[in-house]
Amino acid sequence: MIEEIVKKEREYFKTGATLSYKFRLNALRKLKEAIIRNEKEIMNALFLDLGKSATESYMCEVGMVLSELKYAIRHLKKWIKRDRVTTPLAQFPSKSFIVKEPLGVVLVMSPWNYPFMLAIDPLIGAIGAGNCVVVKPASYAKNTSLVIKKLLGECFDERYVSVVLGGREENSALLEQRFDYIFFTGSVSVGKFVAEKASKNLTPVTLELGGKSPCVIDKTANLKISARRLAFGKFLNVGQTCVAPDYLLIEKSVKEEFLKYFKAEIVKMFGEEPLKNESYGKIINEKHFNRICRLIDKDKVIFGGESDEKSQKIAPTILDNVTLDDACMKEEIFAPILPVITYEKVEEAINIISKFEKPLALYLFSTDKVTINKFLNTVPYGGGCVNDTIIHLATTKMGFGGVGYSGYGSYHGKRSFLLFSHEKSIVKKSFSIDLPIRYQPYSKLKDKLIRKFL
Repeated sequence: MIEEIVKKEREYFKTGATLSYKFRLNALRKLKEAIIRNEKEIMNALFLDLGKSATESYMCEVGMVLSELKYAIRHLKKWIKRDRVTTPLAQFPSKSFIVKEPLGVVLVMSPWNYPFMLAIDPLIGAIGAGNCVVVKPASYAKNTSLVIKKLLGECFDERYVSVVLGGREENSALLEQRFDYIFFTGSVSVGKFVAEKASKNLTPVTLELGGKSPCVIDKTANLKISARRLAFGKFLNVGQTCVAPDYLLIEKSVKEEFLKYFKAEIVKMFGEEPLKNESYGKIINEKHFNRICRLIDKDKVIFGGESDEKSQKIAPTILDNVTLDDACMKEEIFAPILPVITYEKVEEAINIISKFEKPLALYLFSTDKVTINKFLNTVPYGGGCVNDTIIHLATTKMGFGGVGYSGYGSYHGKRSFLLFSHEKSIVKKSFSIDLPIRYQPYSKLKDKLIRKFL
């Protein structure tokens, strides 16, 4: 069945139906209208899968997708146009330009933590670039996956955009097919598997992964505002965010004062009993709930630590006096647990960060220019914020992606369009003049002229 889906899409792509600006624009508009029409159904699915409130679902999923769509619709005509470039004098008379052509049939594999946004965002770039697309939503987010299949089925012919539901068996079957590009968001372990499978067909891949993204706070930061912004980024989607601050490195002299503000902000946001807060989400499934509970060292809990197996909810939790040997520092937490580690000099913090693979994100709270520049210029990471968390990915004008083990490839806005395009370099030569300088037989004069013009 999967082989047949890919075959039909490849045949459809060969007809050239997806190439025109009009076709692509109409596809993006259809998608936008369908999302607006099905907004309540999408939000309900997100609540059933992850316990997301309507506000959080719109802010972090539906709204961001609509923003990306509006931007693509507004700029698509300009993106499709050929880019003129300067032609070297040695190639006179000619014109040089770049043609952006679609890659063909591409695969988008999305994760369960932001199951709507991370399926549709890359799809926007793929269809904007003129490709046919197979979308594989996350199996853990069953309700959202069903809505995605229904929504895309309303919009598009399955020869153009199709949705494959299922788990590991379907993922493996998809990766046996030959695609022209694969876009994967998920864990490092599965990312390695995807890259290995893709390599057999020389299929290029974008991997959006994760890692242990640090948050660093020094004594020059506004501690009260830093506490609020860290609480937002850490506990958004109950910590199930690939760019969530994974652990806190805080200057020792301000730790106690900061933690006082941080605890107060948690209570302000989620109440005294967050497990009873209907706007506070849940862990995706029992497997992950149990994994997270094993990471909580009760002897190091200074705030929170409560959990409810029935609802699969875990309260915002702070662990203090954490060392790199603790279980919570051995893997990406992906949960509402914040380990706290102190440092006295900024070099200590950088040294701790360097013990891990390059993170997907880094967050620095500081007003010291020397410290800020040190982190910007000497510490490798995918992207991040100075004096905030998370928000760097919420823009269509900057690319989002990892580096090293946190992934490779960058998308959002124009970068999404280019990611799913091949930039074909063309020199168009005139017949009016044919300079003999490059042709044999060569001479001292030709050698002299070549050296002059090259």
